[in-house]
Amino acid sequence: MRKLTLFFTMSILLILAACGSDEAAGNNGEEKEKIAVTTTFLYDMVNVLEDGVDGFDTELIIPAGEDPHVYEPTASDLQTLSEADVILYQGLHFEGRMGDVLENGVAAAEDFSDSDLEEMEEDGEVEVDPHFWFNIDLYKQAMENVSDTLIEHNPDGEEQYTENLNAYFEELDELDQYVTERVNEIPEESRIVITPHDAFGYLAESYDLEVHAPQGFSTDSEVSNNQIQATADMIVENNISAIFVETTTNPDRMTRLQEVVESDGGEVEVVGLDDEALFSDSLAPVGEEGDTYIDMFRHNIDTISDHLQ
Repeated sequence: MRKLTLFFTMSILLILAACGSDEAAGNNGEEKEKIAVTTTFLYDMVNVLEDGVDGFDTELIIPAGEDPHVYEPTASDLQTLSEADVILYQGLHFEGRMGDVLENGVAAAEDFSDSDLEEMEEDGEVEVDPHFWFNIDLYKQAMENVSDTLIEHNPDGEEQYTENLNAYFEELDELDQYVTERVNEIPEESRIVITPHDAFGYLAESYDLEVHAPQGFSTDSEVSNNQIQATADMIVENNISAIFVETTTNPDRMTRLQEVVESDGGEVEVVGLDDEALFSDSLAPVGEEGDTYIDMFRHNIDTISDHLQ
């Protein structure tokens, strides 16, 4: 009886292993291609497009909540990238320290024209703002690039990818309308958003906001006392009521800015020391508020609107 039980147990394990192998390989028994994506935004794009297709195994390189500007790939990251059939990255030097290992990948922003992109002078040089996802039209272009890449590597899924893309574009149009309505609730003289680093320029350009930050586009740059003081002066002069912490930057920078404002006779609230921090360079971990692009955008604009009215 013991031998018989052992035989059945081993048989069941073998069957389960075979089923798991078939499932990982897809319905036709072929192993799925592997996609490595650098950021949570790209991970969300692929998940949206893959709904109902499941043509790829997707691996995220930079974990949610990490700062892509300064992220150093680990040995396991490099192995994942080397084994991937497709590498997707955002481009525009957003993954600042990973440029060399992304040379063979596809940049979501590769087809953007110069006229679509925001620029600013930083350290005496003109830099392109990589935070394109705060312009919904540019985000759509990136989604199209990602969709084209998925179709190229899985042409059998083209119909479903196209259907998913079109349906998602309708959701993005609804999001655009929602953001416009929420910004319109803010008095025009109060539409000044102060954040740690300059990640919201596309948001400002798209929705008639004014955005300022002590730091430039990249969190890898230094912040001088003069930059902090200049930002504090602006807050006092314009009677700005709130400044905003970001999820991927050190909140101490905003509390330091608050101290300088108070020393100059002003008063300002630091928003985001709890769960209201703005998402700039990463979505939230899966299962938390802001873990998708649309939820992230809604969270940000609700937080901004609620505190600047």
